[in-house]
Amino acid sequence: MEADGFGPQDFPELKNDTFLRAAWGEDTDYTPVWCMRQAGRYLPEFRETRAAQDFFSTCRSPEACCELTLQALGMEVTMVPGKGPSFPEPLRDEQDLERLRDPAAVASKLAYVFQAITLTRQRLAGRVPLIGFAGAPWTLMTYMIEGGSSSTMAKAKYWLYQRPKASHQLLRILTDALVPYLVGQVAAGAQALQLFESHAGHLGPELFNKFALPYIREVAKRVKARLQEAGLAPVPMIVFAKDGHFALEELAQAGYEVVGLDWKVAPEKARERVGKNVTLQGNLDPCALYAPEEEIRRLVQQMLDDFGPQRYIANLGHGLYPDMDPEHVGAFVDAVHKYSRVLRQN
Repeated sequence: MEADGFGPQDFPELKNDTFLRAAWGEDTDYTPVWCMRQAGRYLPEFRETRAAQDFFSTCRSPEACCELTLQALGMEVTMVPGKGPSFPEPLRDEQDLERLRDPAAVASKLAYVFQAITLTRQRLAGRVPLIGFAGAPWTLMTYMIEGGSSSTMAKAKYWLYQRPKASHQLLRILTDALVPYLVGQVAAGAQALQLFESHAGHLGPELFNKFALPYIREVAKRVKARLQEAGLAPVPMIVFAKDGHFALEELAQAGYEVVGLDWKVAPEKARERVGKNVTLQGNLDPCALYAPEEEIRRLVQQMLDDFGPQRYIANLGHGLYPDMDPEHVGAFVDAVHKYSRVLRQN
């Protein structure tokens, strides 16, 4: 499988595979670190082509990434300043499922995303790996029914309780759309994939195990199988279920190499619960980047002590906020690199 004529053999050689090795559970000389961020804000050089502009104008946040998949399914989406994606015609009842596009056609509607991924991979010139993203089925479902963000997800949860059969039908449609979308990202140049279940915390254990976890598992299983069928090299997969602390054990056994943690989880307890066979990623409070740089360094040191040196990728417990000082982001990254090397010498 190729994207716009670019096969993996065309890409520059990767010079820094520390993140990928940590994701696969291999030992590393220092702790890799990355942040979910609005690329256009911090990396203006990637906005030179129309494809990149289209891609980065929508991929400012996990929420906006969801917009891509849902647009491809035929949902009308508008971007509301300060609020993110909004759906003027949300799904009201079971009959509305009939107006969704065939999920098999989703990848063909997202050619510009694949084009932007390929461009970015070329422009990175092997400096660091490129990560692909998608929202998980339950999180996508919430946007489709709520019409945008919601503090309670009451309309989406109404479906789960009142229309369980239709809910599963919708979640299957979304899973069928996500698999080729994620595989297409790898074909286009993504070297790792992150699935984010941003609204896991609205469910609780019983609903999560019934309506979210089976589809999270299925995405990983089917993506890996499709990559193999397409002759593409396997890539590590990350699952990040915000506020899904109640399901850490299940997420660790869901078929992903990495489990992302938000800042509300104690690292030592998380490690005890997930065991040694997955890499953990996280989990500094994003708002810690408002602190003075000296305090950021102290917090990073504490975080690395708690997680330990191996099977760990440093990250924030959620995404960067638009008003954060890039200098403080740099201080965070530098502190991880510096202290993690010291940690390995002890």
